Amino acid sequence: MSVPEQVFGFFIPTVTLMGVGAHKELGKQIQTLGGKKPLIVTDKGITGAGLTEKIVNLIKEDIGVEAAVFDETIPNPTDKNVHDGLEAYKKNNCDMIITLGGGSPHDCGKGIGIVATNGGKINDYEGVDQSTKDMPPFIAVNTTAGTASEMTRFCIITDLSRKVKMAIVDWRVTPTVAINDPLLMQGMPPGLTAATGMDALTHAVEAYVSIIATPVTDACALKAIDLVANYLRAAVANGADMVARDKMAYAEYLAGMAFNNASLGHVHAMAHQLGGFYDLPHGVCNAILLPHVSAYNLIAKVDRFGDIAVAMGENIAGLSKRDAADKALESIKKLSADVGIPSGLDELGVKEEDLPTMAENAQKDACGLTNPRCPTLEDVIQIYKNAL
Repeated sequence: MSVPEQVFGFFIPTVTLMGVGAHKELGKQIQTLGGKKPLIVTDKGITGAGLTEKIVNLIKEDIGVEAAVFDETIPNPTDKNVHDGLEAYKKNNCDMIITLGGGSPHDCGKGIGIVATNGGKINDYEGVDQSTKDMPPFIAVNTTAGTASEMTRFCIITDLSRKVKMAIVDWRVTPTVAINDPLLMQGMPPGLTAATGMDALTHAVEAYVSIIATPVTDACALKAIDLVANYLRAAVANGADMVARDKMAYAEYLAGMAFNNASLGHVHAMAHQLGGFYDLPHGVCNAILLPHVSAYNLIAKVDRFGDIAVAMGENIAGLSKRDAADKALESIKKLSADVGIPSGLDELGVKEEDLPTMAENAQKDACGLTNPRCPTLEDVIQIYKNAL
């Protein structure tokens, strides 16, 4: 049987360092990349926790390099946030970027990097592969286990004028080096641990049912689902459980490998609008939407949702394919409830009158292009309603 000609890419950082103590290799990586004046892009929470100072001192003591700091990143970083960070990059004559934190600092740093070399404004790069020049050398030091922004070609920035999250999907925004050290993750509070963990699960599930999934992304996605199902509860219950933290670091990275190459679906297309419209936490929005979008997608990928049930630890022996698929949705809901995710969007202040506008914007989001079903505008509105 002939196979239609189709080419799939696979994108990951050039170097990834993982495991307890990995962040101590930062100085060596800066030297390898030839950095003389890095800009550390982070946020006030990271600085307040003492991590920014720790990293600045580590770099200075290890290789004698003075780093500049931009810690004004906000949750759901905006086009203005990127502009302000770019000004800091130029003012300090920086030649490389180090992001420290979770998805927001990584995305803000990517925005700064792509504009620093390509010019214009970050809004010019919305869409797929709109840049023409590489970012400056870029090291992403991760402190959460969920977004995988430290290793992906995705950059999500809020356009303040439109109240829309722009999806910038560009292989040139993939960090050069990613560092995932569970030691830097043990300070995450239970709520953030839960939200980022469910974000990782969403990445894996959406990648596994994506219309451009491959055997490589499938392997990453299923292992990520298995790890989240087995270790997220423990990480939420006890943040000092280093085994759980380490396993969740691998889970989020594997999920990133999956969606970075198989892309995502309508959970993210819809969650982006909630973040842009209400400035809500991305992981929580994903967690609430995941079972509802999955219920809509189920008939398109019955076998695959059965696989997800098995990866979640469910016993599907003797069940029909359809009943096995339902087990996946039940298991996702149980995990979400166990780690304290709100049961509906109404608890976050989402209003029904805003749903049509958000649904229209979701239909334009690039993440929806690989969803296994093609929802109408009315379908998307109804999914939002189901999730209220």
